[in-house]
Amino acid sequence: MLYHFSENPAITRFVPRALKTPRPRPAGQDWLNGPLVWAISEAFAFLYLFPRDCPRIVAWATADSNAADQAEWLGPHKCVAYVQDAWMPRITEAKLHKYALPSDTFTPLGDVGMHVSCHEVLPSGVTQLIDLPARLQNSAVSLRPVPSLVPYKHLWVTTLHVSGIRLRHAKDWH
Repeated sequence: MLYHFSENPAITRFVPRALKTPRPRPAGQDWLNGPLVWAISEAFAFLYLFPRDCPRIVAWATADSNAADQAEWLGPHKCVAYVQDAWMPRITEAKLHKYALPSDTFTPLGDVGMHVSCHEVLPSGVTQLIDLPARLQNSAVSLRPVPSLVPYKHLWVTTLHVSGIRLRHAKDWH
C-alpha cells in the first residue's frame, strides 16, 4: 500500500502537479519536476508524520553504517528526526490525513519508498492522525527538537542514511 499525507481532510482525487520549487536532477531525471502524484510506502511513512512545511533532518542506520556514527547520532534509537524547536507546537497540535493510494499506476523511484504516478489517482481510504510525537515514537523515531538544523548539515558525510525534507523552510538554511 502507498500513502500520501496531507493536512487537508477532503481530498477526493490526486491530480499530477509539477513541483513548486524544481530541484536539480541527474541527467535524464528532469521529468521528476514535472506533473506527478507523489506517494510513500508504508516502510518510510514515518518521514511524513509532520506538518507539510516542517523542515526536518531524519537519519537512520543502514547495513553500511559504522558503529561510531550509530552511537554518536542515533544512540539506542533506530531513527532520529531533528526539527527546529519553533515547530514543536505545530507538530504537537497537527492533524494529518493519511490517504491510502492504490499502487497500480505508481513507479517506484528506488529512494526511501518514494513512488510517482503520471496519472490521476483516487484514494481508497483516509485516516486522521493526531498526536504525531506519539506516532513517531511508535514508529521507533526519536524526535529531537533543536534550535537550528544548520549544525546537522554534516550528517550527510556520515555513514547513516540522511533525508532532508522541506529544508528551504528552515531558519538560516542556505
